[in-house]
Amino acid sequence: MKLKKLVKVLLSCVVAGALFTGCGDNGGQPADDSSASTVKFGMMSLLNSDEKSFGDILAAVEEQTGLNNTRHLPKFYDSLKTMQMSIDAGAIEEISLYKSVAGYLVAKNDKYELVPNNALNKISYSFCFAVRQDDEMLKDELNKVIDEMKADGTLDVLIDEYITNVDKVKEIPAVKISTIDGAQKIKVGVTGDLPPLDLVLADNSPAGFNTAMLAEIAKRLGKNVEIVQIESGARAAALSSKVIDVAFWAVVPFGIDGIPSDIDEPDGTDLSTPYFRDNVAHIRLKDKK
Repeated sequence: MKLKKLVKVLLSCVVAGALFTGCGDNGGQPADDSSASTVKFGMMSLLNSDEKSFGDILAAVEEQTGLNNTRHLPKFYDSLKTMQMSIDAGAIEEISLYKSVAGYLVAKNDKYELVPNNALNKISYSFCFAVRQDDEMLKDELNKVIDEMKADGTLDVLIDEYITNVDKVKEIPAVKISTIDGAQKIKVGVTGDLPPLDLVLADNSPAGFNTAMLAEIAKRLGKNVEIVQIESGARAAALSSKVIDVAFWAVVPFGIDGIPSDIDEPDGTDLSTPYFRDNVAHIRLKDKK
């Protein structure tokens, strides 16, 4: 399989002004609750919210759950790597991740620990594929394969092998995606830095659960898959401009009232049937309590 690395397609707050309107350091600061302590945390950028607006949503969530002694102030990033650099430098105190990714990072790196009793842990993400609205046939094909993999148990096997029981001590092995001479090719955007979900290894080989999903989908569809590594904030633009045909996506329709289900859904796209679900978890440096 040919791995094409997209060179730093990064949507900054300036470039993405139409999407993000509040990328300053005071995003999410509650106006009138001086009694609550504050925690600044990093998270992946949202398409349909800015830091201030999402901070207000989180304040309401914390009031709703009764854990309102702490106010979480979000700061948006486009990659896990930049969040890790920021927490190491003291610019943020926590990182918000999918639970599977948080658990993997804590197991692999002794400087991190999970944050307990976090109201945001009740937020649940539903994973799916995003395709352009004019590519309805591809979406239908993906839905058909996802339903088949659920029905025959293949999806459960992949979740068990690559997420639930993944060996966190060993490095994640590369996943080989077979190719078929002359078959149609679809280009799929992955971040490549969210182990064990998806990862691009040092030798540019793809690895992780999402890659294993793609390998099975490619085989069942009889198509070739080319993986394009792309930062999280650039996926929507890459999809609409046809740099990629498919992007991994996660939406938030579960868990907490008050968070719009379309808060991170890209315009001009359709989403496939969900194939995996994971909660939020926060990590922090052990010496930053």
